[in-house]
Amino acid sequence: MRMYEFEGSDLFRREGIPVPDCAVATSPQEARQKAEAIGLPVVIKAQVLVGGRGLAGGVQTAESPDQVEEVAQRILNCSIKGLPVHRVMVARKIAVTQEFYVGVTVDGYKGTPVAILSSAGGVSIEEVARAHPEQVVSRPVPIATGLVLSEAQQMARKVGLDGEDLAQVASILHTLYGIFRKYDALITEINPLVRTPQGTYLALDAKVEIDDSSLYRHPNFQVALEDSIPNPLERRGHQIGVTYVELDGEIGIIASGAGLGMATMDIISRRFRPANFLETGGAITEDLLYQTMDLVLQKKGLKAIFINVYGGINPIHEGAKGVVRYIREHGITIPVVAKALGNRQEETWEILREGGVSVVTEVATEKGIERLARLMEGGV
Repeated sequence: MRMYEFEGSDLFRREGIPVPDCAVATSPQEARQKAEAIGLPVVIKAQVLVGGRGLAGGVQTAESPDQVEEVAQRILNCSIKGLPVHRVMVARKIAVTQEFYVGVTVDGYKGTPVAILSSAGGVSIEEVARAHPEQVVSRPVPIATGLVLSEAQQMARKVGLDGEDLAQVASILHTLYGIFRKYDALITEINPLVRTPQGTYLALDAKVEIDDSSLYRHPNFQVALEDSIPNPLERRGHQIGVTYVELDGEIGIIASGAGLGMATMDIISRRFRPANFLETGGAITEDLLYQTMDLVLQKKGLKAIFINVYGGINPIHEGAKGVVRYIREHGITIPVVAKALGNRQEETWEILREGGVSVVTEVATEKGIERLARLMEGGV
């Protein structure tokens, strides 16, 4: 679950990270009222769950009440990367002398948290790491001990800070890790953390993403599905109970596990472009696979579907019935190739073949992709 910036800022404030005065508005008139209460000048930011707001005109300053209304109207009438803007955050404009990046995320290779601090904030941390790796300090954080304050201080020292500056930045990084751990986050990020002319530090942005699997532990988070998942296909996947991630390709994928799905994507990528990542989990039913077919086929420009399922605890023969029922009811003509192995596989193969699905019985997924390629080229 990704939080909007205003939600992340509120969380940071409650946990002790200083943020500018800010408020949320849903109309130009409300934005004017909030700006006058906060004090001009202000920054008006579109509240959407995508990056690149500034480049799309979603972050603008306003010096007067009339200008606040004009800017808010403009932003509320726009879309950013296809997402309409329904709310804006009005925040006090802050004078800045230096910008930093502060973040905690999960190291995808080691599976452990990593704390990151950079003296180059306000820009993509990935770009900074590539162009100026000396400006980025990272530290793996053991789950058992967490990030202790002395370690945060060492990181701050490595980016050139000392004295009161070192103490403030280290304290914020230490608190940010505490938020990451307390709320089961996948990422907590401030970009930028800024130093004001008075020598104080403020978080001018707030990015927080919570692990969906842990939301039951945080009932205080009132999650609205339509807000937390902006992509309509990914939102539909969540609604029907599968994990779906939209990609920019032409081969739809249905897999029965995350590892199997990722491996399938990698193999398909050698010859084609995956249109999605999708894994059903261990609760396959006829209806689930019927809905999953409908979900995958909503992707525009789809040229084929590759199904890769394993029948351990999954009743893949039931899933096969859903696939075939969807094909028959909707007259699907693009190639559909399935590799289905495990429990009741022979029954599964028969159901799929009767429904016009090209069945691959070999273990290697590469064999299935070869079959898919031949079908797309007009062969058999």
